[in-house]
Amino acid sequence: MTKWVFSTALFMLSTAALADVTSKADTGFSLVITGVVETTPARAYEQFVRIDEWWLKGHTWYGKSENLSIEPRAGGCFCEISGDNQVMHMLVSYVQPGVELKMVGGLGSLQMMGVHGGMSWRFKPIPGGTRITQTYNVTGYAPGGLKDLADIVDSIQTSQLNALVNKLSSDNN
Repeated sequence: MTKWVFSTALFMLSTAALADVTSKADTGFSLVITGVVETTPARAYEQFVRIDEWWLKGHTWYGKSENLSIEPRAGGCFCEISGDNQVMHMLVSYVQPGVELKMVGGLGSLQMMGVHGGMSWRFKPIPGGTRITQTYNVTGYAPGGLKDLADIVDSIQTSQLNALVNKLSSDNN
């Protein structure tokens, strides 16, 4: 019975990421988003870098998730390539396979706003699975400030982490 309760609780946690805008101001914001999956950190990381299999197509420049890729190496590209059309979304700055991948840059509309962002995806073992934590810190200048963008970016990034969690959960069934 206890195992069933624990498994049910873990499944319920795995179905939705928990998001938090930890701070926001006119000059920047910080997000921390977590999700839990019933798999190993190595497996979750491997699926993460196969971003073309889970990233939501509505948050691509050319409407196709299969155009996305992450080169998991320092200096690697989180890119979107559709023929001659190409976008470098972020630059990989740190890789510890199965544990953490960090990138720098601005996603989507942030790219041309005079801001800089640092994003981390961590994969931590927990009893029965893995906790995935995405942290995104954005700073810089934008007319009108960045404060009002925090909740929008949080919503989009939460949906992305949920897509990864859902992909990992569906692969386990």
